[in-house]
Amino acid sequence: MLPSPHPVDVASALPPAVDVSRDEAQRLAEAFRLFSEASDELSKSYSDLQGQVARLTEELEVANGALRQQYQEKAALTERLSLLLDALPAGVLVLDEAGCVAQANPAASALLGGVKVGAGWTAIQADALQASDTPGEYWCGDRRLAIAVTPLDSAGGRIVLLHDITEAQQLRTQAERHQRLAAMGEMAAQLAHQLRTPLAAALLYAGNLENANLPPATRSAIAQKTVARLKHIERLIQDMLLFARGEALGREPVAVADLLAELTQNFEPLAQNKQVSFMLRDGTAGAVLTGTRKSLVSALTSVLENALQAVQGIPDARIELAARGEDEKLIFTVKDNGCGMDAMTATRLFEPFYTTRSEGTGLGLAIARGVVLAHGGNIEVSSSLGMGAQFSISLPWPKN
Repeated sequence: MLPSPHPVDVASALPPAVDVSRDEAQRLAEAFRLFSEASDELSKSYSDLQGQVARLTEELEVANGALRQQYQEKAALTERLSLLLDALPAGVLVLDEAGCVAQANPAASALLGGVKVGAGWTAIQADALQASDTPGEYWCGDRRLAIAVTPLDSAGGRIVLLHDITEAQQLRTQAERHQRLAAMGEMAAQLAHQLRTPLAAALLYAGNLENANLPPATRSAIAQKTVARLKHIERLIQDMLLFARGEALGREPVAVADLLAELTQNFEPLAQNKQVSFMLRDGTAGAVLTGTRKSLVSALTSVLENALQAVQGIPDARIELAARGEDEKLIFTVKDNGCGMDAMTATRLFEPFYTTRSEGTGLGLAIARGVVLAHGGNIEVSSSLGMGAQFSISLPWPKN
């Protein structure tokens, strides 16, 4: 018989129970350690998040406080501006990009007889305003308004400012009249002297006409001299009245080309008779003025006649009349190569009754200056002895 095998120890073939419990404990310990680390990190992140939330909340409160202060300041500024706008004596209209009224203060509504928000500015101009004789000034009923339009660069709209200048215009007219009356008082003695001389000559000639023995030819010559002296007196009186009365400015359109043509037609024969070369240069390209044609022709003729007197006896005498446009002005220049004048004469040239000629009235250039000023322009002279003279007359020429 075979010997029986040794019995197998099953318990010794399995891992020890103590070893299995140790591995599980280690794994559990490692898992708990990882959980603790994750929990610590989560707690730290939560604390950091709480700190950030607190910091952001504080910053938000500061920002909200600043915004609240800015809002309060802007609200106060808006209120002050609204009160100021309402208190302004001048009218203010705020126009949007389409040219419609977005805001109007009470003064603007009062001046224009009521303004509705949304109304077009062009329609308001057509219905309530009428252009006056001065650019930028309009009649609104019996009130005279000065209107200025300023663009709003940020918003794309415009601001319209309306100033009631009715009283100022009346005061200006009265001041001009008082100045003319004062000038008349100052020149009364000079006028009496200038009238007395031609009047005495006319009386002398008229007395000679009583002689029945005068030959017809002599009688005719004396009569012509008498009429010439009387016409001289008449011209003095007419010029004085014209200067004292001032210019009543009209609103007729005046084509510059037609104005220059009339001046040439009137003056060129006088220049040819004196053997003076006359040149015309028109660089206005069909420009049109607004004013009184007769007054403008008279003013420019006075300047041309003054130049004609200045070139008498000058070899190769020349007078040039030129016109050109510059910005929003039309500039007429009268240039001669005559004897010129000194600085003192140039400063007094436009004074009433100031003249360097024995036969001059001294009112031609003064009246010409009055006409130019009445048209909103200006007249200047530049000259020196022996170098001729140049008169520059600038008149407003709005292109829009």
